Amino acid sequence: MCSSRKILWSLLLLSLVEVGLGVASIVLGAVGIIWVRGEHPPQQGDASPVWSGLCFLLCGMCGVLCAWKRTGLIMILFSACCICGLIAGILNFQFVRALNKRPNSMQSIHLAAMTLACLGISTCTLSTWLTCRLASSEQQRMFMEREHSLHHSHEMTEKEVLDNSSNGIPQVSYNGHTSASP
Repeated sequence: MCSSRKILWSLLLLSLVEVGLGVASIVLGAVGIIWVRGEHPPQQGDASPVWSGLCFLLCGMCGVLCAWKRTGLIMILFSACCICGLIAGILNFQFVRALNKRPNSMQSIHLAAMTLACLGISTCTLSTWLTCRLASSEQQRMFMEREHSLHHSHEMTEKEVLDNSSNGIPQVSYNGHTSASP
């Protein structure tokens, strides 16, 4: 089983890749929109790389925050962002694929946008899986801490019971029998 540290570093690396994919998708979408305006009026899928890029960027930033903080609420937020990024990537791929069927001079930009969408979908899926692994690891760690704390408090309770049973008189133990010392 992977350690929590390896999961955190993998999550951080994937989150930084997701940030990079988001920025690249936003830039590619902006270039595509500028290029399209010179040829024909914008269509439905022309801006989809920008929107999926924003989702990927938000997902990556939440992932960095999740790797840094590791609280339950941030893990849930990151998982939700990953799912939104996954949906945005799938929609982006479908919109750009529909645009790519039409003959025009933007085939290379469409292919790049679909490639970025596929990479974003993959990293969102892996990040969601890693977040579940991290949550499980954190749950086990907290359980072990609680067990250790309960075990320690049980030992302290036994010690207090033994201390209170002497009533201030030192006790001496011989072969399992206790007697008050003179």
